[in-house]
Amino acid sequence: MSKQKGNPASRIQDLQFFGEFGGVNPSIADSSTFTYLAGKTMGDVFEGTREGCYLYSRHTNPSTSYLGKAIAEMEYMKGAILAASGMGAITSTLLQLCNSGDEIISSRTIYGGTYAFLRNYLPKFNIKTKFVNATNLVQIENAITHKTKVIYCETMSNPLLEISDITAISVLAKEHKIKLVVDNTFTPMIFSPAKMGADVVIHSLTKFINGTSDTVGGAVCAAEDFIEKMIDVNSGSAMLLGPVMDSMRAASILKNIRTLHLRMKKHSENAQYLSEKFQDDGLRVIYPGLKNHPQHEIMKNTMNNGFGFGGMFVIDTKTREKANKLMEEMQKDNVGYLAVSLGFYKTLFCAPGSSTSSEISEAEQKDIGLSEGLIRFSVGLDDDIERTYRIIRKCMKKLQII
Repeated sequence: MSKQKGNPASRIQDLQFFGEFGGVNPSIADSSTFTYLAGKTMGDVFEGTREGCYLYSRHTNPSTSYLGKAIAEMEYMKGAILAASGMGAITSTLLQLCNSGDEIISSRTIYGGTYAFLRNYLPKFNIKTKFVNATNLVQIENAITHKTKVIYCETMSNPLLEISDITAISVLAKEHKIKLVVDNTFTPMIFSPAKMGADVVIHSLTKFINGTSDTVGGAVCAAEDFIEKMIDVNSGSAMLLGPVMDSMRAASILKNIRTLHLRMKKHSENAQYLSEKFQDDGLRVIYPGLKNHPQHEIMKNTMNNGFGFGGMFVIDTKTREKANKLMEEMQKDNVGYLAVSLGFYKTLFCAPGSSTSSEISEAEQKDIGLSEGLIRFSVGLDDDIERTYRIIRKCMKKLQII
């Protein structure tokens, strides 16, 4: 049971999944294949004329269906399919939407793995990508040709935290009959891209949605007909490429998603505090919650109320040497971990130019403003964030960063 209105947290709260034996958590479908009472039923399922029966766990199973329904509900979508990773979700979606000769328009600031797939891998299939500043509608429109099939962007870009105006981009996409695919990994619950006009919403479940850094997973949310195409036994990319999520992992993420609203509020609260403090200390800070962020007003006017501006912020230490030394000092003083990824209960930090965005050439990094001294923070759930600030500031003063 679910309600059609309410914020994303309420929509998940209203879901009611009973376990097979009456448990408050659904039973885990720890099975790769499923039985039928009649041979004809199996044939009908393979033909796609029979619904309500499970076929094989590469297709879907009860555990992945439960989680898929929850994420679809959160994203105001009718359907969802899970993948074993965020990249599995991204690649299978784009390969479903594009054929040889097609073109994609992508934001120039995106996750490095996505960038590498678009720039280096898809050309093998004669699929071309044009990279643009996704905050500039004129650049997007000028890149459109009759071959363009997809506009791809992130609601909050990795790692520069640029905010795409999804509503405006969706209007442009619909005018040209182009699909708009949005990666909402950095901002679950904060943004609802489907309500803003996105056709497909993608998540890396590895990050904030799961929140415990023990699982890799992805999700694709879209209209039911698109999800059905992705799992078609003859031509579906999610079926034929096999990016399946394990039922145990799906059950684990389903439990964690129920606290996502609380976690996002705390991540945002802590990131807002630290970004304001470090900006006052004279550092270059990138955080959409700061009034000097170029897209602060756009985010303020399009985000869901109550979840803040997100748990990610970026500071510029000017040089790679200072960035590395600061991260080492912070880890030594137990601020958090020098590690990639995000959404963990502890603060995670990395220098994206040499890690999560290393697939982007140095020349292109310079062109988009990704300096070698940038540190990307995924702020944890620290109870005393003022104490965390004091520790980081001490590390910075030791290295003469401030």
